[in-house]
Amino acid sequence: MLCMLRVLRRGSGRAARVAWRDRATSLAGLSGRYCSTKTAPQIPGMEYQDAICTLNTLQTNAAALEQVRRERSNPQLQLNAMGGFLERAGLTVNELDHLNIIHVTGTKGKGSTCAFTEQILRNHGFHTGFYSSPHLVQVRERIRINGQPIGKELFTKYFWQVYGRLDETKEAHGGSMPAYFRFLTILAFHIFLQEKVDVAVIEVGIGGAYDCTNIIRRPWVCGVSSLGIDHTQILGDTIEKIAWQKGGIFKVLRFLPSRGPKRSDHTWLQRRCLADLISQPVSLHSSVRPADSDCVSTGLADTEWPGRTQTLKHGEVTYFLDGAHTMRSMQACVQWFRETAAQHERNASGPVARVLLFNATGERDSAAMLKLLACHFDFAVFCPNITEAIASCNADQQNFNVSVENMLTRCLDNERSWRLHNRPGDDEGARLLIEDGLSRFPDNRGDTLVFPCILSALQWITQGRDSVLVNPAETTLPVKPSVVAKAAALREATEIHVLITGSLHLVGGALKHLDPASSK
Repeated sequence: MLCMLRVLRRGSGRAARVAWRDRATSLAGLSGRYCSTKTAPQIPGMEYQDAICTLNTLQTNAAALEQVRRERSNPQLQLNAMGGFLERAGLTVNELDHLNIIHVTGTKGKGSTCAFTEQILRNHGFHTGFYSSPHLVQVRERIRINGQPIGKELFTKYFWQVYGRLDETKEAHGGSMPAYFRFLTILAFHIFLQEKVDVAVIEVGIGGAYDCTNIIRRPWVCGVSSLGIDHTQILGDTIEKIAWQKGGIFKVLRFLPSRGPKRSDHTWLQRRCLADLISQPVSLHSSVRPADSDCVSTGLADTEWPGRTQTLKHGEVTYFLDGAHTMRSMQACVQWFRETAAQHERNASGPVARVLLFNATGERDSAAMLKLLACHFDFAVFCPNITEAIASCNADQQNFNVSVENMLTRCLDNERSWRLHNRPGDDEGARLLIEDGLSRFPDNRGDTLVFPCILSALQWITQGRDSVLVNPAETTLPVKPSVVAKAAALREATEIHVLITGSLHLVGGALKHLDPASSK
């Protein structure tokens, strides 16, 4: 963990809290609270949903997509472009130096590491900013102040400030606008400066070396979580190539040029590995004070990071949610589910039905992950990361980068893979029935089904036993008699246990329905 200060107990009142925080910041050697002097008026009459709908246009902005294609052959162009967009938004790299940034990368666990770090810092009294991705339910979850997603009003205000500056300068730059993630990164920097955070915890998007967050010049701390194989088309297909990309966030330490005569790398490594040195404890620099263990332990215990090993119990239905989407994370998910579900089953008064709700996207190996999910499921259900039949109901979770047809085809491929692993010889694909322009349930056999959206899948799985999902105002899709008949085991079970995994976007879409407060 990061070595932080042993801090003093806060005084009472806002003035005392601010004074204490400024003192803690100064003692830690961090820059003082800083606010950009560049401001812009909010566009009147614009609401949060207007901002999100405008943001979504950056997913498919033709100029942005063309720029991405050009940059693939020369990744350094990505950082050059980010610098240009940052300047057009009225920000400078010099201003980012005042944010006291903690920059974290890794294949798995980087978001959790950031969440733990932010909570511990907040327990020490620091005014924190936290930028992460992806969001589960609402876009504003990506940008947090003191652990809370930025409010809709503030998000809207700052969104239009940044978007307005970029929009009014685009004609002079060939009509270019930053793509979705780049824009949100710039917006996060702007918000953290305006809100005068003491420290900003920044999670890398993909990789590190050429990720747009790497526009940061002077991070206070760089961290790397566990490494694994993921995003191979961008980062490479070996752990060495991926490690090189992740290590790209490290910056040259300022004191290195002033050090004495350089020692050769191999000599230094040999000395570090000597047996008599291994047993010697490593001491912190005299200027670094150990962190308050109570603040650290409390911070770890208090950290909430939804969608990862999360359990929700709604009466007779228990949901186990984990956004695992790599082989290593799926192995951890399976172990957690087996142990946790077994505890719940021991307390059940009768038979329990187990259901898997799965989806995987992109280049990920669905078949390999499904092979790991040997947990004695009564049903395996597949659906795309579409929250409900009427997509316009949820602008925060719309994805324009892949067609509905491709998403449904992927679901059918996932179902086929499951059948191959669980029913040898039964590898014939299911037929998807399209009626009235809407995707309907496919013909399925045995214990697998494919649904066109998350809501319809959850409603079938729960069979009316979860009151949160029983809403007459919701648009529901017609169910074939054969599909209704399959659900007898679900209706007869004392409890239903549902594992939702394979994609954080799937988990987020499920949480939108299972935790209505998350959408408010």
